[in-house]
Amino acid sequence: MAGDRFQSFGLATPAAAGAIPAEEGIALLKNRQAKNASLLAYGNGRSYGDSCQNEAGMVVDMRSLDRIRAFNAETGLLEADSGVLLSEIIAYAAPYGFFPAVVPGTQFVTLGGAIANDIHGKNHHRRGTFGCHVESFTLLRSDGRTYRCSATDNARLFRATIGGMGLTGLILSASIRLMRVPSLDIVEKTTPFRDLAEFFGLTEAADQANEYAVAWIDQLAGGRNRGRGLLLTGNHAEHGSHAASRAGGNLSVPFQLPFNALNRPFLKAFNTAYRWRKGRSVAPHPVGYQGFFFPLDGVRDWNRLYGPKGLFQHQSVIPEDTAREVVPMLLGAAERAGQGSFLTVLKRFGAVRSPALLSFPRPGYTLTLDFPNKGTATLNLLRELDRITAGAGGAVNPYKDARMGADIFAASFPEWQRLEALRDPAFMSTFWVRTAKKLDGRHNAAEAAE
Repeated sequence: MAGDRFQSFGLATPAAAGAIPAEEGIALLKNRQAKNASLLAYGNGRSYGDSCQNEAGMVVDMRSLDRIRAFNAETGLLEADSGVLLSEIIAYAAPYGFFPAVVPGTQFVTLGGAIANDIHGKNHHRRGTFGCHVESFTLLRSDGRTYRCSATDNARLFRATIGGMGLTGLILSASIRLMRVPSLDIVEKTTPFRDLAEFFGLTEAADQANEYAVAWIDQLAGGRNRGRGLLLTGNHAEHGSHAASRAGGNLSVPFQLPFNALNRPFLKAFNTAYRWRKGRSVAPHPVGYQGFFFPLDGVRDWNRLYGPKGLFQHQSVIPEDTAREVVPMLLGAAERAGQGSFLTVLKRFGAVRSPALLSFPRPGYTLTLDFPNKGTATLNLLRELDRITAGAGGAVNPYKDARMGADIFAASFPEWQRLEALRDPAFMSTFWVRTAKKLDGRHNAAEAAE
């Protein structure tokens, strides 16, 4: 079975050619029949690029592993199968006063996917990445063995699997530590800023005072309005609701549009309306957690608005000491290319270290841009954004990527060979073939020439 179910969320790369159920993949591995196979776990397809794709092999559909196995209402320790969605964990733990310590911009990611990508959220400055809250997991490899991995048991596999993009084997289940919260609701405050200089002046104090902080940038604003935006901060409300609301909204994009609906006139109108709506209430006020954390989940399949060619997302992290010069350069490159980003998000990463061998977040500022796929023009812009990022000593996010070159990956993750050494030989992704295996081939060729 394969098809639309096994696409990446960006829709700019081919869907998986073949897929097998989790039970079949588990049987292959346990019976040691996967040594010559090429497998990759597939969760719920929320990665934007090809890190969740396996063009030359098969993806393993993990969503059937969907049981929450145990929960300690005193400590917040939850054990669940890897195919459980974060939305399901939120709904289960909410009545007990717990919430995941780290959530991304969508609740429709699997537990295994959250670990494999070491996802981050709006509170990295306080809680670090998702991997910081993983107690242990069970990992099935092609030698037929199931490994219990933690910071003390099979520690090398533990560090390689967190942020390892599914390349070390199948994560079957995991135990994670949830965060105790007074309620699910958020007290949100909106602070408009005139330009990026004002934003950078606000961020440190905002991080110190708030659990969550993120900025929206009006990427299409030019002239004296260039770099304007809204800083959104939040904390869990002391006297709010403990009831999880319905995951996702009633709106949907029911079919793939034959054109890109997110064109420049639409984006300018959207940015104006969004800035007016969010900026008109600057006093702290309560909002539901769905709207604060997962605003785009309210429209199912919203990625179809980008049309048949899909979208590319570019997320970079820039070291703190160069960000004030480099972030404007990144936005300027997009402006010169005449390409509009539907959502432009800027936030500050803190110094909390992840246990992951390869983890994208690191101290600095991270900028996320979404572009409709316009072919060569968009690819040229993305290469320019890569060049600026690498030149500043930054990194490009691999699980948001569908086309970065091997050299940019090596510059972003100079320790990639340590993951390659622990990669299960039966597991591969299109992303890893495009980046690390090219680097590995060059290394082997250089050694042969000596």
